[in-house]
Amino acid sequence: MTSILGISAFYHDSAACILKNGEIIAAAQEERFTRKKHDPNYPHNAIEFVLNFANLKLSDVNQIVFFEKPFLKFERLLETYVAFAPKGFASFSKAMPLWIKEKLFQKNFLFNKLKAHDKDYKSDENIFFSDHHLSHAASAFFPSPFQEAIILTADGVGEWATTTVAVGKDHDLEIKKEIHFPHSLGLLYSAFTYYTGFKVNSGEYKLMGLAPYGNPIYEDKVKKIIDIKSDGTFRLDQKYFNYATGLTMINVNFINLFGQKPRNSKNEKITQFHMDIAASVQKVTEEVMVKLAKSVRQEYGIKNLCLAGGVALNCVANGKILQEKIFDNIWIQPAAGDAGGSLGAALALWHLELGKKRIVNPKDDMKGSCLGNEFKQEEIEIELRSLGAKFESLKYEDLIIKTADILLNEKAIGWFQGRMEFGPRALGSRSILGDPRSDKMQKNLNLKVKYRESFRPFAPSILDGDISDWFEINVQSPYMLLVANIKPERRIEMTNNQKNLFGIDKLNIKRSEIPAVTHVDYSARIQTVNKYSNKRYYDLISKFKEKTGCPVLINTSFNVRGEPIVNTPTDAFNCFMGTDLDYLVIGNCILDKTKQDTNLKKDYAEKFELD
Repeated sequence: MTSILGISAFYHDSAACILKNGEIIAAAQEERFTRKKHDPNYPHNAIEFVLNFANLKLSDVNQIVFFEKPFLKFERLLETYVAFAPKGFASFSKAMPLWIKEKLFQKNFLFNKLKAHDKDYKSDENIFFSDHHLSHAASAFFPSPFQEAIILTADGVGEWATTTVAVGKDHDLEIKKEIHFPHSLGLLYSAFTYYTGFKVNSGEYKLMGLAPYGNPIYEDKVKKIIDIKSDGTFRLDQKYFNYATGLTMINVNFINLFGQKPRNSKNEKITQFHMDIAASVQKVTEEVMVKLAKSVRQEYGIKNLCLAGGVALNCVANGKILQEKIFDNIWIQPAAGDAGGSLGAALALWHLELGKKRIVNPKDDMKGSCLGNEFKQEEIEIELRSLGAKFESLKYEDLIIKTADILLNEKAIGWFQGRMEFGPRALGSRSILGDPRSDKMQKNLNLKVKYRESFRPFAPSILDGDISDWFEINVQSPYMLLVANIKPERRIEMTNNQKNLFGIDKLNIKRSEIPAVTHVDYSARIQTVNKYSNKRYYDLISKFKEKTGCPVLINTSFNVRGEPIVNTPTDAFNCFMGTDLDYLVIGNCILDKTKQDTNLKKDYAEKFELD
């Protein structure tokens, strides 16, 4: 039996995964354990978890692989400094001490960290390094249901590459084309994330969610700073940016071009200007991704597409690629960002370096992305009692019936079941659930439970067999990474007066039979649920459908704004007691908020740093 430990760390979303004979056994992000969102530090807790889950000591592990190559990254830093000198001295002098102390000698640094896990681990000869974009591409192709595929990876930057095209066949994978730093679609999107007052490497999905409230009236100005060729390749005009040499994303030329200073999220409201900016950069991003997809389809003639990298989390752009019918099939790695690099590095070592054959799973090899920890019923009850929680334990069938009844009475539920998800999306294991038919649910969940901006949309979880009855899509979307429109017959058309409302005022208009998950443009970020990957969640939605005729639930991640998704029963109880959630369903235990000791209430609104 060959075991491989994959690690990603030191930028954002540190994570670890373990393979046994090429099978994905466990994977988790460090943030879930430390409760620090996007934690970039060495993933000590995540490594401990995956080793324990796999019943391995570190000294039992055959290979350890890191998701990128530090020497190549250092080369990029030096060459960028030389190219822009003396402009980049501030950022260069800030970065150097850390590089010299830790990153340049990362093998030794990792070895010293790894020794803390196991006193019998004595040699660094089994530590390897993968290329950043190869790790992303491997994470997308090798677990996919395809024998052969094109893999398109787009993110901020790896060592040098920011966008790559690879071709995978059987157990082989080769990167064919690259776009290099400083030309980066991910960094362009992050620049506008910063400009609209959201946090870089965290708030990009907010920019995507804001876009439908605006009109892309600044598209031409965005295209002044990105030159897009007919094949989707691009170059960014560096006179508008500061990320290559400075400590911010943009400069005064960028500000002058668009005419306003960056929004201060602490004291400036979101205006129509910010919505229009979001709509404009989103439209340009979609154009780049669609053109890239078309050109690589034409060049290589392969019918399947895999997507990875942070830009692959832009489910609206993914939906546009699907809508254009460029490829017969699309599969997107659910942990598409840097966390998934730990998995990709391990899979690349297994298939490419060790030459191991690949058996393609027609469903995919990600196990529904439920790769984190889980708790037995006895463990849950012991933990809840120690917290002073009041709960009742029900038989499984009774639990499903009661939970469905609570949902149809417009109550908000914290749902904690099975193994935790790997990646940024809650997929029905660590979720907050609600009735999508309620026209009050979106606003109430955002403001009273999530403590976040009211414009933020929620996702519909729908039974896999019902998707084409409700949405204009006929493929599965198990990882909530595709956006599609709700079917016309399910919509409630807006009046002319309603269409003329300002931006977020449109939020309160009932737009469909399931208004709580229908965005202002009649779109939704869809998750299809099947019995194979999450039986409990499937059974709950099925029971809700049986009672209401609606095969859909609201699904949002079980956390508040700025908090990582809950990991343990204690995390879940704390979040339950710190928000206006009505019920908590955890294992076979059900907790009613009205029956809890009020002294256990938490002040959660200010607990976590906002993102």
